[in-house]
Amino acid sequence: MNNVGLAVQRTFDEVTDEQWDELWQLNVMSYVRAIPRGAAGDARAGGRGVIVNVSSTAGKRPSGSMPDYSVTKGRGACRSRASSPTPMRRTGSAATRSRPARRRPRRGLGEGGLADQQAARTGKTKVEVIAAVGAGRPLGRLAEPGEIASVIAFLCSPRASYVTGAAWSADGGTVPIIV
Repeated sequence: MNNVGLAVQRTFDEVTDEQWDELWQLNVMSYVRAIPRGAAGDARAGGRGVIVNVSSTAGKRPSGSMPDYSVTKGRGACRSRASSPTPMRRTGSAATRSRPARRRPRRGLGEGGLADQQAARTGKTKVEVIAAVGAGRPLGRLAEPGEIASVIAFLCSPRASYVTGAAWSADGGTVPIIV
């Protein structure tokens, strides 16, 4: 499973070329480097292999306050799909993405995370920001870590053996599209 990312709230005009490159290296190239180029052969030899790339709703619904993050997370989705060629599908391997939306990771709610960044930009308190983000979800709350883990566990299980190259959404209905 691959789960990495950095998100900083800033407008398109505020993002420097160096910051674009930094996020490209972290949010895109980390997927490239984490999935061994020989994984398809290893999966065929072993009979099954599963790769889960955890991403963000920003890859499907770009954010104007995090343009570099959104673009790089969208490219990560393309990388996941490109990891699931026909020979891997026949052996049951999956390159799959679970899109957790704003669950409760330390980078989002921890010191200096997205909640702090948004509070500083809007003049609200961190508690107000977290409450508003949760209330803005169709389910009215943020995800619990176990809810995301359950989707990942399913994707890694034999019950998902016919799933490959799919972009699963575990986002509480946040992204109102079918893709």
